[in-house]
Amino acid sequence: MRKLISSGSPLEEPIGFSRACRVGNIISVAGTAPIENGATVCAGDVYGQTKHCLELSIRAIEEAGGKPTDITRTRIMLTDISHWEDAAKAHGELFSKIRPACTFVEVSRFIDSAWLVETEIDCVLAQV
Repeated sequence: MRKLISSGSPLEEPIGFSRACRVGNIISVAGTAPIENGATVCAGDVYGQTKHCLELSIRAIEEAGGKPTDITRTRIMLTDISHWEDAAKAHGELFSKIRPACTFVEVSRFIDSAWLVETEIDCVLAQV
């Protein structure tokens, strides 16, 4: 079984990606940027952008048949690692009880310079 979850982006088909992909009991959520309806949200706000990205990812996981407690790993990519605590606050609000493996990493930039963060999430469903 392979289930693709769309972000609604017109770039999905030409680039060849999905917001999330479920194969069996594994759900992988692609790099998720702080976008809503094609526009950057929470400009200049690492906390707000991180929370938005994680919430978008959780919605995709739920659409794929998973739940937040199935999340095993998160990745938080920041253009300025000195703001990791703002991103960590948003992460902690959503995952303090689930406590997935988590990595914070600095990257040089994203496609849009207004994006301060992107996230990725992996899930393993207990039973399919």
